[in-house]
Amino acid sequence: MTKELTEQGVSAEKKSSPGKSERGFASMDPAKQREIASKGGRAAHLAGTAHEFSSEEAREAGRKGGQAVSRNRAHMAAIGRKGGEARGTKKAKKPAGGSPEGEISSQTPVRS
Repeated sequence: MTKELTEQGVSAEKKSSPGKSERGFASMDPAKQREIASKGGRAAHLAGTAHEFSSEEAREAGRKGGQAVSRNRAHMAAIGRKGGEARGTKKAKKPAGGSPEGEISSQTPVRS
């Protein structure tokens, strides 16, 4: 149990679950966290201390992220399987004769 002051300034006991604190950033609701973080971001930009990625830094970060993800072979297999299934479903929905009359398909050779 913790003691807390009421509006009248009188001490009142308050039950809190063990290991849970009602203080700090993590205990706030997400909307309040976003509001505070947004103010901090604006202040950093005004002070000139905010970091902004250059295109080269962003490219390098994306490359590193891609390498990290592609190390997980099971994940990559699942992505490939999902893409193959989607393509197969799309292909199955096409009419049997190919493209409608009058349209040029990328599979049909064009002769001059």
